[in-house]
Amino acid sequence: MPIPPRFDIDPAAFHADPYPTLAQMRAEAPIAFVPQLGAVLITRHADISVQEKRIDVFSSDQPDGLMTKLMGENMMRKDGAAHAAERRATFPAFSPRTVRDHWLAEFRAACTALLDGLAPKGQCDLVADFAMPLSGEALRTITGLKNMTWAEIDRTSQGMMDGIANYSSNPAVEANCKACTALIDARIDAAIETLNECSDKSLLAVQLTAGLPLDSVKANIKLAISGGQNEPRDAIAGTVWALLTHPKQLAMIHAGQATWREAFEEFARWISPIGISPRRIARAETVSGVDLAPDTRAFFVFSSGNRDADAFPDPDRFDITRNTAGSLSFGAGPHFCAGAAASRALITEVALPMLFNRFPDLHLAGDVPFAGWAFRGPTRAPVAWSV
Repeated sequence: MPIPPRFDIDPAAFHADPYPTLAQMRAEAPIAFVPQLGAVLITRHADISVQEKRIDVFSSDQPDGLMTKLMGENMMRKDGAAHAAERRATFPAFSPRTVRDHWLAEFRAACTALLDGLAPKGQCDLVADFAMPLSGEALRTITGLKNMTWAEIDRTSQGMMDGIANYSSNPAVEANCKACTALIDARIDAAIETLNECSDKSLLAVQLTAGLPLDSVKANIKLAISGGQNEPRDAIAGTVWALLTHPKQLAMIHAGQATWREAFEEFARWISPIGISPRRIARAETVSGVDLAPDTRAFFVFSSGNRDADAFPDPDRFDITRNTAGSLSFGAGPHFCAGAAASRALITEVALPMLFNRFPDLHLAGDVPFAGWAFRGPTRAPVAWSV
């Protein structure tokens, strides 16, 4: 059987817009080795949906992976019983009931304060001035690290994201990532000293109450900060942009013919904030006629699967009436995003409705460029409204 075919990419073009390249890969080499990334990319929806669940072949255990080396071994880098045990330990912080009963009120208070501060200005960068601080404030609440500012949350999240996507081994990127993780460790150590574990639903408290080792506690908090900051930040700003550039669909929401949840789910399919999930090939296996060798690094490319025409008709079109049940935005297997309920609540019950209700004539005030392939979102989103 054939080994994965080689497929070369232009890294700069891939960072600017990966979708044309991914469409070509799905058509010509849906399982291919990309030397510029040092990994096999799996790009078709059907393959990803099936293979992500096969942890005996596609293992999350990656002792030599960038995330493990730079952030510690979190539950996302464990399989089977080890993963299940840590997921159970963290569940009380992320459960839909906890989100409803504990976090939603704090999310709304943070959003109200942000909108109050922005209202007199008549304009802002939706990324830097709204989505970024709101996501950071939500994470301060959920993690229990109230001794961090939202700006520190965002900075350390971005530093870790840059670090674990640093496949070109840039030493400055690695050094910044290590400085960010050291800051989080210090904040955790300080927060533990004043923690009331029994009455606290924070991620820090529930893990300690469950008896997880401190190294695991810290690694899982770093995991929450890394993905839990950039995904809501990019999805909030990106969904607003998508609706403002598709006014008929925004009007459907205002008329009660569609929901904020549908808009978010479709945006996350259309432009996936988290584009990949890395794996290690644990044993030799043949997938869709391609031989995969043990210890090969592989990427499930969620963003590609979400644009697969075999799964989503006319996939390059933003359509909030679309059935997104098969979307891979939060994963498809045992590593389905633990924070999905919190993310959906923050975006669809707080950020989107409160922003559009407060500023009914919200409109774009400039270009909205996007960047990234492993993690993708708008780099800025200038908007304005009447004062």
